[in-house]
Amino acid sequence: MTIQPYAAFQGPAVRSSVRAPGYMSGFGNAFETEAIEGALPVGRNSPQKVNFGLYAEQLSGSPFTAPQAVNERSWLYRIRPTVKHSGRYRRVDKGLVRTAPMARDESELALGQYRWSAIPLPQEKRTFLSGLATLTTAGDADSQGGMAAHMAFVTASMENDYFFNADGELLVVAQQGALRFRTEFGVIDIAPGEICLIQRGVIFKVELTDGPARAYVCENYGATFTLPDRGPIGANCLANPRDFLTPVAAYEDKEEPSRLYVKWGGELHMAEIGQSPLDVVAWHGNYAPWKYDLRAFSPVGALLFDHPDPSIFTVLTSPSGTPGTANIDFVLFPERWMVAENTFRPPWYHRNIMSEFMGLIFGVYDAKPEGFEPGGFSLHNLMLPHGPDTAAFEHASTGPQTPVKLENTMAFMFETRLPQRVTAYAAGVPQLQADYVDCWAGLKKRFAPNRRAAW
Repeated sequence: MTIQPYAAFQGPAVRSSVRAPGYMSGFGNAFETEAIEGALPVGRNSPQKVNFGLYAEQLSGSPFTAPQAVNERSWLYRIRPTVKHSGRYRRVDKGLVRTAPMARDESELALGQYRWSAIPLPQEKRTFLSGLATLTTAGDADSQGGMAAHMAFVTASMENDYFFNADGELLVVAQQGALRFRTEFGVIDIAPGEICLIQRGVIFKVELTDGPARAYVCENYGATFTLPDRGPIGANCLANPRDFLTPVAAYEDKEEPSRLYVKWGGELHMAEIGQSPLDVVAWHGNYAPWKYDLRAFSPVGALLFDHPDPSIFTVLTSPSGTPGTANIDFVLFPERWMVAENTFRPPWYHRNIMSEFMGLIFGVYDAKPEGFEPGGFSLHNLMLPHGPDTAAFEHASTGPQTPVKLENTMAFMFETRLPQRVTAYAAGVPQLQADYVDCWAGLKKRFAPNRRAAW
C-alpha cells in the first residue's frame, strides 16, 4: 500500500494572514493541481497517453451545453478510471436516510412550529454514512429540486468504505468535533464553525481527527450552491470569494478490498471493489469540493434604525427557476454589533413563504435565549408565524438602546421555498420539545385604544 503523504495538512484553517497549507483560494475558480510534478497534461485535456500511466477522465457537474457562467466540469488524471471502481451494485439498507418525495404518512406529526434539543452522539460505532439521520425533506430529488436536512453522528472513521451521492450535493456544517474529508480532489479538514461542500458525484470518505463528531448536513437536490448577488451592497462583504479553500491534489494508491456506496434515487447501493477510488494524482477544472470558515463572513446591517431583512445574512444560495426565490438559502447569524436606534433589534415576528430549518453551532441565539441549544434545531414551515420568545421580546422592548455586540453566537438556517416534511425519526426522538410553542404564551395583549403613547 502506498499513500501519498498528508503531512502538509495541519488541520482546520484559522483566521490569520497566512493561508492554511494544502488549499487553493477562491470560489468557482478554474484550478489546476498535481501531487506528482508532470502528471497534469499541458495544453490539452485528453492526450493520447497521459504521463505516469494515468487515465484521463472528465467529471461533469452540469450539462455540456450549460451557459459558460454555470458550466462546471473537472478533468481528473487517475490511476484507474472510475469504471474500475464500479462493480456489481446491490441495494443495501439505507438506515435512517430519507429522500424527497417522502411518503405523506412517514410521520403523523401534526402541522406546527417545532424545536428539538441536541440529540446526543450514540455509544455504538457510526461512520459519517451509517450515522446519517434525516430530519426533514422537501421537493423531489428525481426532478432535482428541493433538499433534505440531516444530522451526522460520527463515532468512527470510514476506513475502506467510500461514498458518493448522485441525488445531490452535501453542505456539511461542523458543530461538535473535527472531520477530515478525503476526496478524489484532495483532503479537507473542518472543525466547528467551518463548512464544506461535497459536490454531486464526488467520491469521498470521512475520518475523525479529534474524537466523536456531530454535524448538520444539507443535501441539495437542485442547482449547486453559489454566492448570492449582493445588489446595492456592491462588491464586498458577506462571504468573499478569496476565503473559500479548495484542496490540492492528494491520492491513495491502496490495494485493499473496499466498498463503494452510492446514494441514487433515494436508495443506497454498494459495490465491492479491490482498491481505493481516491486515486486522482492530478486534476484541473472548476467542479471541486471546498471549505469555508464561517468566521470570515462579514455581516452588514442597519446603522441608524430598523431591522433589515434576514437575506443580508445569506452565505450561499441555490437558485430556482424563479428569480429571487431560492431553492435553498444558507443563512448565517454570526457575532455582530447591534446599533439601531429606537428599533426592536431581534428578528421581528413574521410569516414567510420560505420554510426555515435552523441550527445553533455554539452559544446563544438572541431571539431564543432559552431552550435553543447548540446541536439542537427548529423548523418553522412556510406561512407559520414565528419570532422572539417572551423573554427576548420583553428585553428588546424595554432595554437600553446603546450599542451592543452579540458575542458567543453562531446560528444558521437551511431555508427553502418548499414545505419541509418531518421524518418519522425526527418526530419520534425524545429531544422533540413538546412545549416549544409555550415560549410565546407570555406575550400579553397591550392594545389600549384610549392611550396613544407606546406602552
